[in-house]
Amino acid sequence: MKTSRTTITRPGVHPSEVVGKPAPPPLRRESITTHGLRLEKDLAIVLRDNTTIYADAYLPESEEAYPVLLAWGPYGKHWVTDRMFPGADVDPEWISPLTGFEAPDPVFWCANGYAVVLVDPRGLWHSEGIFPHNGPQEREDLYDTIEWIGSQHWCSGNVGMLGVSYLAGSQYQAAAARPPSLKAINPWECFSDWYREFAYHGGIPETGFRPRVSQNVSYSLNGTEDPEANVIARPLDDPYYADKYGQLHEIGIPAYVVASWSDHGLHTRGTLAAYSAIGSEQKWLEVHGQKKWRQFYAPESRARQLAFFDTFLKGEDRGLERWPSVRLEVRDDPRKNRARWVEQAFWPPAGDYRSLNLDMATRQLTPEVTPAGELRIDPLSESVELRYVFDRDTDLIGPMSLRLWLRVDLGEGAAPEAALDADVFVIVRKLDRAGDDVTFPINALFSDGPVALGWLRASHRALDPVRSTALVPWHPHTGEQTLETGVPVPLEIEVWPQATHFAAGESLMLVVQGRDYNVRPPVAGRPPLQILHEDLRNRGAWTLLAGPCYDSRLRIPVDQASVRDGQW
Repeated sequence: MKTSRTTITRPGVHPSEVVGKPAPPPLRRESITTHGLRLEKDLAIVLRDNTTIYADAYLPESEEAYPVLLAWGPYGKHWVTDRMFPGADVDPEWISPLTGFEAPDPVFWCANGYAVVLVDPRGLWHSEGIFPHNGPQEREDLYDTIEWIGSQHWCSGNVGMLGVSYLAGSQYQAAAARPPSLKAINPWECFSDWYREFAYHGGIPETGFRPRVSQNVSYSLNGTEDPEANVIARPLDDPYYADKYGQLHEIGIPAYVVASWSDHGLHTRGTLAAYSAIGSEQKWLEVHGQKKWRQFYAPESRARQLAFFDTFLKGEDRGLERWPSVRLEVRDDPRKNRARWVEQAFWPPAGDYRSLNLDMATRQLTPEVTPAGELRIDPLSESVELRYVFDRDTDLIGPMSLRLWLRVDLGEGAAPEAALDADVFVIVRKLDRAGDDVTFPINALFSDGPVALGWLRASHRALDPVRSTALVPWHPHTGEQTLETGVPVPLEIEVWPQATHFAAGESLMLVVQGRDYNVRPPVAGRPPLQILHEDLRNRGAWTLLAGPCYDSRLRIPVDQASVRDGQW
């Protein structure tokens, strides 16, 4: 598929000028013994167009052939450490000093009979060429690299892939390209829809994480695709975004997909969608609610990774026939270390839901029909909060959606704008019986997250009636419908998936406002990983309407067990 316009590239930043991590040493082909394994440094891989990229191979000390785990990402194969960022909660005992960022630890895997290969992709660091940020060229390069690995004397011919974020998205691409030597993938948390999960949230530009990504893929002796410039140039959905990961339904090899409820605004939605799209007959989904790096390196997680790869790269019987297809952590209260795992046959859930109507007079959510009412706020400084108190223990598992009637008023004397708009932010929180916030891990570093988040730019409110469901409204994002001052419009707002237990007497709090939730000040030693939206179109006052003529309501996914127990 061709993009609608030329992809924007830029000159590379010389690797010696890298910010926030070590500069790579000069290229030097050598064999090193370290930490009880062999490191084959700066192996040259010649791709089909004669471009040379470079890899480091970590091998067990014995001269045998081993299955190989490939880690393909942009962060530099030289950047290895046994220390994660403050706040990540990764025990230093879990990883060795040879661990690449978001990559498998070679010391652990070599000790268990595997080799680990870290690659610098085309156009990054010392590798030749112009870096393509995902897309057809990267898929070809992954195919060639995997087949090169499979042909090496130290490889058994079986290759797997393991890693987090970019190192997970590269697995989508590689598996869709179908190199014969690739036998299994274990992607941990990566978006799969560039437009809706990385570039724009509900049509609102993401401005916090996106610039950091653009910087991370700038270090090159030649040049790179410029993600930030390309995204800014494409404010509507575009073939450029659709071509990034390939056709996931073409993936046929075993896949163990891990997502989290703790990465709203980046990976949660896309990892779950990738699992659903993958065509493999043997596939498993696990969704946790913890900080992602901690969960990836935790001993219990690594034991499951090992069982998976032992099965499909070594041919061992590790009991995977007893694994449930879908395994989900239902969060409760991290302060009391309360959570539990449940097993399901499929994802997404069956789609059972209940509607809670917005009552503006009482600021409550209720299953009952509500009287006509409205609330007026300044969206940049005020919020509307509406509460629902559960009378029985209830699990909510899956996405939510909010139907919201909104009117924007510029007021007398205000200069009209050609494109009046509104950027709506939806936050779902949990309150305990005392009315105090219950917060959850969010991103890789923080513990102050809500239950769920959602976004929509009002001018992007058009729906695809075929792809939309009650819980997941689908917005094409291919055009804009501006607002008229004083005219109410209905918005269908997608709220990203979660799994949360509410005990009797605990509350769900729905928050609607025109700005980000819980923006944190910079912290020394922590990378700027926040999801932010600073390029907003909010102007004037908002009025939220509800009642018989304005059917504003929150749809919530009620787990079938709750229905069977008579809670609804």
